[in-house]
Amino acid sequence: MTNTPQSPVTAPSAVVQCRQNAAQTMERLLALMARLRDPVEGCPWDREQTHETIAPYAIEEAYEVLDAIQKQDWQAFPDELGDLLLQVVYQAQLAEEQGRFGFADVARIVTEKMIRRHPHVTFGADVLGHTRQAEGAANNLPASAMPGQWEMLKEQERKRSAQVGGQKDQRLGALAGVPPALPALIRASKLASRAARVGFDWPDVGGVLEKVHEEINEFSVEMHKGDREKMQDELGDVLFSIASLARRLKLDPEVCLRQACDKFTRRFEAVEACLAQEGLSMQDQSVDQLDALWCAVKQTEKS
Repeated sequence: MTNTPQSPVTAPSAVVQCRQNAAQTMERLLALMARLRDPVEGCPWDREQTHETIAPYAIEEAYEVLDAIQKQDWQAFPDELGDLLLQVVYQAQLAEEQGRFGFADVARIVTEKMIRRHPHVTFGADVLGHTRQAEGAANNLPASAMPGQWEMLKEQERKRSAQVGGQKDQRLGALAGVPPALPALIRASKLASRAARVGFDWPDVGGVLEKVHEEINEFSVEMHKGDREKMQDELGDVLFSIASLARRLKLDPEVCLRQACDKFTRRFEAVEACLAQEGLSMQDQSVDQLDALWCAVKQTEKS
């Protein structure tokens, strides 16, 4: 389902009204979450939840947001964004109950972070607050320079955090700050990118491609030996090297694999449809027959 997105509101008065509406609606959402967690009159299921039990929902909702974007389903998009926002509010409510922080702290921290990481942008009192003076920014950086500046500022923040956390005398490694909980392909790409920043990289993409072939050959050796533990280790190296190749080619390995999954699903369902038209099922076909149908579907797509 594809819907045409609404044109953005540009009139200043309309922008102010939108912000006021957003603030009011956000207050309602925060009040709703507090009510759901009320120990007496709240929802029994919501009262039982912890940071750990609801954490997987944030990942699930993030992927549903991504799915709506890829489908350009702009009608479902705000609904999916709302589900994702609810996960942030939920976690903040749990933290507030434990006396750690609240939603306001979350919003403040991310706002301050964005200000720090955009030194080339001039912000007014509506962003900086009335206690800070708006400063002029040298807005002469090209868009291509922004990722490098962003990473440099992140690195400075990591070093400051390490010093505040009592790690002043410890060297902060190049891989510090890459979360282990990231999806493995994304983590592999980020680790390889961090390593490349300090010179741990091949001089050209050909070297990366050779490494992929080398890892495949090593996996093949272990596969023929039948050692499952070593097969798992070597196959992991194959996947890591492929993620490194994607990074070197400025491709997102997650996007590449997702695209391959979509393509496989599309072609598989086309084979099923072809068989269904003949009153046949996949289970009744030989491997050669299925392969011939697959190749026919593939050829049809390409033509």
